[in-house]
Amino acid sequence: MPEAPVVTRFAPSPTGYLHIGGARTALFNWLYARGRGGRFLLRIEDTDRARSTPEATAAILSGLSWLGLDWDGEPVSQFARAGRHAEVAHAMLARGAAYRCFATPEEITAFRERARAEGRSTLFLSPWRDADPATHPDRPFVIRLKAPRDGETVIDDRVQGPVRWRNAELDDMVLLRSDGTPTYMLAVVVDDHDMGVTHVIRGDDHLTNAARQAQIFRAMGWPEPVFAHIPLIHGPDGKKLSKRHGAAALEDYRRMGYPPAALRNYLARLGWAHGDAEVFTDAEAMAWFDLDAIGRAPARLDPKKLDHVSAQQIARAADADLVAGVADWLSATGQPPLSASQREGLERAMYCLKDRARNFPELHEKARFVLVSRPVVPDASAAAALDTVSRGILAELTPHLRDASWTRDALEAAVAGAAAASGLTFGKLAAPLRAALSGRTVSPGVIDMMLVLGREETLLRLEDAAG
Repeated sequence: MPEAPVVTRFAPSPTGYLHIGGARTALFNWLYARGRGGRFLLRIEDTDRARSTPEATAAILSGLSWLGLDWDGEPVSQFARAGRHAEVAHAMLARGAAYRCFATPEEITAFRERARAEGRSTLFLSPWRDADPATHPDRPFVIRLKAPRDGETVIDDRVQGPVRWRNAELDDMVLLRSDGTPTYMLAVVVDDHDMGVTHVIRGDDHLTNAARQAQIFRAMGWPEPVFAHIPLIHGPDGKKLSKRHGAAALEDYRRMGYPPAALRNYLARLGWAHGDAEVFTDAEAMAWFDLDAIGRAPARLDPKKLDHVSAQQIARAADADLVAGVADWLSATGQPPLSASQREGLERAMYCLKDRARNFPELHEKARFVLVSRPVVPDASAAAALDTVSRGILAELTPHLRDASWTRDALEAAVAGAAAASGLTFGKLAAPLRAALSGRTVSPGVIDMMLVLGREETLLRLEDAAG
């Protein structure tokens, strides 16, 4: 019998920004499904109506799209499925896997206070579990799971290994509240079953939920998904990642100018490894990714390693993709967009920009020479390189450039000849030439800038600088 196709899901709650840890969870689910020809589904767990917002949902969808994680089908709203969840709770009642509990909140509180005073477990044991239906009062009730009282509930987790809970320490959890609304535990199980989820890959802060959810699967006689609970991400100091560590939201990294490919690559390496591979493509990650290679220890965020991976991904990216990335970063940070001519110039210059840039802001700064319009206004350091003598040498260089063929060898010869005629090295002449062309003391090589700018623009900038 052929093996069932893999189906994974990412199920965020739309109560705030998409955390970098949530983005990694989504990535792991995406890689696992895509690498096996399976499906990656998205479910919005919006049952907390007081805290769920349409804006947060939109931010999650936007963040996943920006990161490049495409999902199959339409996102599922958990809240919209409340009727189906209630239907399953009543089905469990009918099959004897659940029961009506009429205990009031006051009675439950009194039970726990009494147990605490007597030194007993405060786990609530409902007197209605095995009550004769003929004794049921006419008042509101909740539906509770009739959980096993003896033995253990065991989960064979693909990351954590076998995990055991004593059933005596697990109560008969509420499935349906007295107002008819389902609890989170029930909703998750019903949705995972109905969506055909085969693998539940999520943070290990959900590990304790797995025991309760497994009990519901078993009570309904439904096949259980494979559970894989991945360790959380910690900050560089080894503590749970939070805003005190700086960037904690996916949107922060977008505004910082990291390419989505770099973030996918870096996040995949947070807690998972394939030999010594550090920089890889999506296709390689999909082919290599497996649950057995996820470590049990929390991963630590390392900004320097992210910078290294990002620089490598930028260096190998297509020029047009990098132009689009810079444009997206400008939009995300509220800066003016690139004009058509700037986009064209940026793509033309990309070959001499992308080798050592760690992010889009650095790429944008290195590209300043092709993005600015004349007259180029030098900063203080560049202005110091344009003293009277240097401007005179630039004026002498201009006719040599006007007559040169516009190739690398010819331009290097022309600049070297002008430098020698003035008793300078090529490097000494490069400083005022760089200042004139870019207005900065740090830029791509002067010959590269001249090739990108072209003869006419180069000569005009030199004439402006020579005064």
